[in-house]
Amino acid sequence: MLKRIFTYIENHFLLRNLTVAICLMLVLLYLVSVGLNIFTRHGQKFEVPQLIGKTLDQCAPLLQEADLRIEVIDSIYIPHHQPSEILDQSPAPSMKVKSGRNVFVVVNAMRPRTEVVPYVTGCSLRQAKNMLETKGFEISKLRYVDDVATNNVIDEIVKGKKISRGSSVKEELGTGVELVVGFNPSSPLPIVPKVIGLTLREAKSRLWEIGLNVGDVISDGTYDKDDIGNARVWKQTPNQQERTMYGNAIVLNMTVDNDRVQSGSRQSDELSRQYAEREDSLIEEVKDKLE
Repeated sequence: MLKRIFTYIENHFLLRNLTVAICLMLVLLYLVSVGLNIFTRHGQKFEVPQLIGKTLDQCAPLLQEADLRIEVIDSIYIPHHQPSEILDQSPAPSMKVKSGRNVFVVVNAMRPRTEVVPYVTGCSLRQAKNMLETKGFEISKLRYVDDVATNNVIDEIVKGKKISRGSSVKEELGTGVELVVGFNPSSPLPIVPKVIGLTLREAKSRLWEIGLNVGDVISDGTYDKDDIGNARVWKQTPNQQERTMYGNAIVLNMTVDNDRVQSGSRQSDELSRQYAEREDSLIEEVKDKLE
């Protein structure tokens, strides 16, 4: 049967050429498909390595096998990190991608950027803190002096230089600004907020907002000084809910041990409850004497 078909095709010129053309086309399509699979490594995916914490030079050998390429999309300056250290990446580590994919990264800049220190004299302490933080600065110290208004910024000093209206003083981002703040002696003393569980940056911001300074920052030995950004407060002195003078410093004990943070939080809440009970008792005693 097949022999008769082949003979029939062979004896017809047009049919024979058409058959040959179809066969050649099928072979060509097969070769193209195989070539594309080889070129694109069809169906083969690679795991994106962990790049965060490494410099650009250290990442090169990690990306060679999968033929991945790094593309820097932004750079910011964070103290205690190496120049060109990768701070963020996309796709995230462990994601599966095809070879040839770009990995977009944010790196630590070689040197900090500088900005004009904002003028905050005359603002409330909360407004001043927000303005400074928005521009990338922080408060180095709160210094209180007697005034008719509490928590009104009277003066602003950076590295011994007074910042005046229209000033164009530039400083590196992250520089601390000393604020001279007013205090009316008739104002009630501030209540210490709970900062246990917060990072150092978060705790500083919370305390400054209330009108308190940051005292000693004590490590429990569970982290290196370069990793303090990952540490959280597990103990604070004075404790939350206690009253203290404006400008007083709060001592912060830091750890990366989550169990210690949770235990410290429970202990702080219990001490706060006991303190509130003692205050209520004293108030009742005063009322009884007055009566």
